[in-house]
Amino acid sequence: MSEEVPLSLGQLSVWHDIRDLPARRWHEPNNAAAWRLPPGVSPAQVRTAIRTLAARHPSLRTRYDLHDADTPRQLPPDADLDEDLTALEGADADPLALAADLAAEPFHLERQLPWRARLLTRDGVPSHLLFVKHHIAADAWAQELLHQEFRQELTAPRGPFPAAPGPADLAAEQYGPAGLRRQAAALDHWTHTLTQAPTAALPRTPGATAQATLHSAPARPAAHLVAERARVSVSSVLLAAYVRSVARTCGTDTLLVQLMSANRFTGRWKGLVTSMNQWVPALIEDARTDDLVKLADAVHWSGLAAFRHGMHDVTAVAALRARMPGAAEPACAYNYVAVPDDTAAGAPPPRAPWPASPPTLTWEEPFTTIGPRCYARALESPDALSVRLTAKDLGRERCAEVLWDLHESLLTAAAAS
Repeated sequence: MSEEVPLSLGQLSVWHDIRDLPARRWHEPNNAAAWRLPPGVSPAQVRTAIRTLAARHPSLRTRYDLHDADTPRQLPPDADLDEDLTALEGADADPLALAADLAAEPFHLERQLPWRARLLTRDGVPSHLLFVKHHIAADAWAQELLHQEFRQELTAPRGPFPAAPGPADLAAEQYGPAGLRRQAAALDHWTHTLTQAPTAALPRTPGATAQATLHSAPARPAAHLVAERARVSVSSVLLAAYVRSVARTCGTDTLLVQLMSANRFTGRWKGLVTSMNQWVPALIEDARTDDLVKLADAVHWSGLAAFRHGMHDVTAVAALRARMPGAAEPACAYNYVAVPDDTAAGAPPPRAPWPASPPTLTWEEPFTTIGPRCYARALESPDALSVRLTAKDLGRERCAEVLWDLHESLLTAAAAS
């Protein structure tokens, strides 16, 4: 690729989220990780592994031309990685806290590569790689792919590989004839959904953004049990419980919801390192029902219809909304965080008796307030479910009510005969 090309649709979604941020918030699209290193790994091995990843994935060598905010472009990937791996002596420091400090420094996408890494040592011995990336370079799935490949290069290097496809290759497909047809179909889906959606909004309590995480061991077997009964995914069950709680807060039976589509549904793009996530609209009816199994089935089918149109032009959607000033705004947004198969939580779901540890609700200071007003991010670990809710102008009390109601509905539905 020897010339500038348009952003892929996922990159464009990121750009729309950040293009008008003031300078004091330029760090908010960053994500931080601390990757533990195997014992005995040398700094030279770590440097080689990082350079191998950057050589393999064009997104890690891509800068951007953003001088025209309406027509951003991605530049040809740099030929080489002109960057050394700085070492930090950490002693007893918390690796995640150090990574978070690195993430607080913004990236200047026009002149900097959209990631940085530091080698954390303890008494001179490498212990962690601190890895920070801008969301335009890699979404959560892509970051975990990088983590897997990094470990592979440290423990069992496979030698040089040809470059993997990059975001410019994806953009070429998305703006080709078939891709443009899919974009048109996606815009039709947006039009239909916005036309049908009633206006229903969460009540507002002006104030700071509230963020809390509900962590529950009992919720995991409960969600799996309901999923088996409804013959849907755990993600759909959690979405049903969340939508039910929000609908009750809104006082409506029909809810317009934004779902996060990973857009990794074909083999060629499943392992692409870039940002492919996009919000898609789904209309959920009978959202206040007490029958969580029935609601889980309904959100499953609504979600499938939405995900079919996950790759869309956010610029075209913004223009559509401008032509529909009275259209409903989504009441809430939902994302079930999944990781590539070989690192996913693969343990079988625990069965009754449920673990005795009680659920907890932890309040947090949000690192970012980019995105929807009421955003739930669900994560399944081998022994628990966690749901983090970030809510603007909702207030702590309502935020907590939504999360605890979600939790109660899961346990009640699982206990029902």
